[in-house]
Amino acid sequence: MENNHLKPAGSFETDKEDFEQQLEAFGCRIDEIDRQIVSLLTERLHEVEQIASLKSTHNLPGYHPAREEDLISNRRRQGLDAGLDADFIEELYRLILRNSRKEQVSKLAGRPVRSDAVILIVGGSGSMGRYFRQSFSDAGYTVRILERNDWNRVDRLSDGVNLAIVGVPIENTAEVIEQLGPHLPPDCILADITSVKTPPVQAMLNAHPGPVVGMHPLFGPSTSSMDKQIIVVTPGRDYESCRWFIDQLAAWGGIIVKASPEEHDDIMGVVQTLRHFATFTFGQFLARKRIDLHRTLEFSSPIYRLELGMVGRLFAQDPALYSEIILASPERRKLLKDYMASFNDNLDMIEKGDKAIFCSEFQKIAEWFGSFSEQAMRESTYLIDKLIERF
Repeated sequence: MENNHLKPAGSFETDKEDFEQQLEAFGCRIDEIDRQIVSLLTERLHEVEQIASLKSTHNLPGYHPAREEDLISNRRRQGLDAGLDADFIEELYRLILRNSRKEQVSKLAGRPVRSDAVILIVGGSGSMGRYFRQSFSDAGYTVRILERNDWNRVDRLSDGVNLAIVGVPIENTAEVIEQLGPHLPPDCILADITSVKTPPVQAMLNAHPGPVVGMHPLFGPSTSSMDKQIIVVTPGRDYESCRWFIDQLAAWGGIIVKASPEEHDDIMGVVQTLRHFATFTFGQFLARKRIDLHRTLEFSSPIYRLELGMVGRLFAQDPALYSEIILASPERRKLLKDYMASFNDNLDMIEKGDKAIFCSEFQKIAEWFGSFSEQAMRESTYLIDKLIERF
């Protein structure tokens, strides 16, 4: 019987040719769109370069948080109106904006805010000292270094200096400041880069009659760029005379957060001391229990991998640096003792396995965190998604 469903000979080949022609046509069109996208990105980058030059002329920072967030919000709405995923549009534009900031920072990095300034870095061979030495040198400043064996040349090294930065271990900072102060020109800015601010700022005020400012860069020496890195600035004396120095940090992409030395130290007790110590004790417990880390990762959720990654990150760094941060002052050590005492408060609940108390405490804490919990969910979910893409 004749099969009426069979197509004439050659029809399969014809359909295949039509399919391949259509596919090639679509591919060519996509290639053309991609070329247009790259061309537009190049055009956008050119405009960014013009903005960077203009900002450099007027000593303005490269990063404008409010402007970026407005742009992201507008692009999200535009994407939704066009039927696109708003999260995809945001991720795409954050990548574009980061590249734009890096371009601006790279342009501004080589242009000093005050080209005639001479910089003295005390402890310039240390990790952060080297970082700032390189940054100022790349911007065209004259940079001098004072190390522990150079005090016989301190008058010569301090002559004509416009900015002196003390970057030595915390326990030596006050002594070095006291020793350095009398040798500095009266109008020289005296600054430090330690993670504790109240004692160093007071020491600088006592040792030097000129402009004084404390500085705490919240990033490490391995940071490739200051783009969006937070730098806490604690005014001491004659802040306006320190303005060019602060403007230079902002021109490199730093986000300047101004605070009193006392407020800085109170907040850093939580942001750095408590957080690092909690990480240290968790890692210490895992090590003492001889936990098989690699095996746990085979069973891990992305959030566990992220948390364990932060623990491992701590122990990949300099113990002396973190001992300085964690045990820097009596106030910080008291905070840690209070934190350790809080563990004992939960022993009775653990002994009894009292789930009701746990849930009650949990609810109280959740209410205290308030709307931040929702923000934390969004931000941590984003990080987890990125981690899943990577691993």
